[in-house]
Amino acid sequence: MSDRAPFLVTGVGGGYSSISRMVAELLLRSGEPVRAMVHRDDGRADALRELGADIVVGDLTRPGDVDAALTGVTRIFFNMSVSADYLEAAAIVCAIADERGDLEVLVNMSQMTVSQMTSTSTDESRHQRLHWLAERIMNWSGLPVVHVRPTVFLDNPLFTVVASRSVAERGVLALPFGTGRTSPVAATDVARVVAAILQDPAGRIGQVFELTGPAVLDIDGLADQYTRGLGQSVAGSDLPHDDFVELLSAVPGISSHTVQHLLTVATLHRDDRYNRLTTDVEDVTGQPAQSVEQYIAAHRELFSSPPQPGSEG
Repeated sequence: MSDRAPFLVTGVGGGYSSISRMVAELLLRSGEPVRAMVHRDDGRADALRELGADIVVGDLTRPGDVDAALTGVTRIFFNMSVSADYLEAAAIVCAIADERGDLEVLVNMSQMTVSQMTSTSTDESRHQRLHWLAERIMNWSGLPVVHVRPTVFLDNPLFTVVASRSVAERGVLALPFGTGRTSPVAATDVARVVAAILQDPAGRIGQVFELTGPAVLDIDGLADQYTRGLGQSVAGSDLPHDDFVELLSAVPGISSHTVQHLLTVATLHRDDRYNRLTTDVEDVTGQPAQSVEQYIAAHRELFSSPPQPGSEG
């Protein structure tokens, strides 16, 4: 292991994309010391512990837990699942890091939607608004912050759970995007960017990295990528908003905060707000972002039989 102080990675085990877990694994495999903060010490934590991570159990909204996790840490990846407590957690992390005064870099997981928001815009979800506010808090804190703003993830249930049944049963990719275009990015690519910045933050402090896939696609373009990735014919189709609402309502245990966020993501797609394209993944890592075709080809099992609602971890 490196003699460097441990890298703190928060949000390990949470969310559908598992960005934090991927970042922790990349750092560990590079020989870096990692402290992974988890909400529960379960099998996912055990897997990282076996790779050499120092596991700390805590809640990002509890200052004592955060203070303990930050002990001896100089580099942080701040990430958290969709939660109404997101802003409070971000503020606590910043306050304690500022008090310590020895931080080299805080890489913040944000969202590309923030790039198009203003202090008074109202079209975005409550969670997107929390990301916007959290970025402001971090900037005002004076901490050495780097913001990473990915667009919608290919790992998002929209492209897997929501799409799987219609693809498997009817050969139809049904998404609630209307005629909007999108450039989804794979979680693995986002994790590569975050790990690279954590390991080499020089010259990147204060920057914003906007991460997309390699092409902007409408529903027919997405369906063509699924066709190539699966080796079977897939046609694109719009999923009516009311049908999407009904689908989300059937997911057990989903919070109203998360539902409102996902419905807004769909609406913003219809409004063409996700029609964005950058080369930031390749610029940071030296490797291009995965295409939809490449991602689907590597995850064919998701479309062989429809998963049940809520099966995505």
